[in-house]
Parts: sequence; C-alpha cells; structure tokens
Amino acid sequence: MPDAESSSSPALLPADSGHEPAAPVRKRPKPGERRIQILQALASMLEQPGAERVTTAALAAQLDVSEAALYRHFASKAQMYEGLIDFIEQSVFSLVNQIAQREGVAGTGQAGKVVAMLMQFAEKNPGMTRVMVGDALVFENERLQQRMNQFFEKIESSLKQSLRGAAEASGSATPTVDTQVRASVLTAFLVGRLQRFARSGFKRLPSEHLEASLALML
Repeated sequence: MPDAESSSSPALLPADSGHEPAAPVRKRPKPGERRIQILQALASMLEQPGAERVTTAALAAQLDVSEAALYRHFASKAQMYEGLIDFIEQSVFSLVNQIAQREGVAGTGQAGKVVAMLMQFAEKNPGMTRVMVGDALVFENERLQQRMNQFFEKIESSLKQSLRGAAEASGSATPTVDTQVRASVLTAFLVGRLQRFARSGFKRLPSEHLEASLALML
C-alpha cells in the first residue's frame, strides 16, 4: 500500500539567532491522510503472527490515538476493512487490465500471468492476503466476506476470458466447458496457495514452483 505523505519537519532557527529552538509542532494530517494512515496500520498489524483479529483498541494504540479518533474517519471497523478491500480490488483489477492490454491475444499465457500477478501481490502485501482469504474477516460483518467471494468470482471470469480463445484454437469439441473447468481449477489453486501462505505465517510463498504448477494446469 502506498505510504501516506509524511509531514515535513519544522524548520529550526539559525544557531546564532539568540532564540531557543522552538518545540516541534505536531502537524495536523491533511484531509484523507489520517484515513490512509489508519488503513496502513491495520494492514501492517495483520502481517503479525496470530493477528487475524485486530481490535480497534489495539489499532488506536498502534497509531497513538484514541478509539474515538478512529471513528471520526470510519463509521465502523467494517468500514476500515472495506477500505482495504477497495485497495485490493482497485490494485488487482487495474493490473488484470494491464495484462490484457499488454498481451493482446487472449490465451493460456495471459491466464498464467494473471495468476502469477496475484501471487506476487499477496507476497508484497501479506496483511492484505489475510483479508483476501477471509481469515481477517471471520468475526466481522458478513458483507465483507461476500465482497471477497465476488472478488474471486471476477478473477475466475477474467481467467475464462483469457482461456476461451485457447480452447477454441485447440479444436476442443466443448470449448465452453473446457474453459470453465480450467478457470475453476486455476482459481481454486490460487485461493489454496494464498490460504497456505497466510496460515503458514507467511513462510510458504504462493509463487513456490509456480511455473511448473501452471505448466501442469495449462
């Protein structure tokens, strides 16, 4: 997740000015900056072992603010998780579109790149992985898990689009069925790798033997 813009340090008076240096003034965050800081802190806490459930009290302590301060920016903890899900969706589907534009012709290569991109995204954002696989959402509002379910349904649809042309080009008698089966298998593989990554304490990387695995499936 991009770092929030940091406040500049207060300027110091010249040494020979005859004045005592002014005490540093804590600058008020710019509009929207505190929201980003809260989401960054939440994602960072989800990277810690056994941190599937983060309380607002712990999050407030991490940021050195009151819980009331958190609720000035988010109506509920569920809304904070929605902010993380928004980031996941915008980042991933922007990259899916880039892959489609760059590859040009749909096919197994395009599908493989989408799967690899998601593995890399998870490795770079371990805390987000706990959200993606639902571990961080177990005790939260049900609509959050529904959103992540829809996220993987959209990924599966993207994989179908990539694979449809390959099935037709191979002369398959049932290209639609073949496409659906392959996209389903790839999605299940993807979710399984992300779950293993999260539940191994981020030790088993999703990209482990990825090329060989994709070669078997594609």
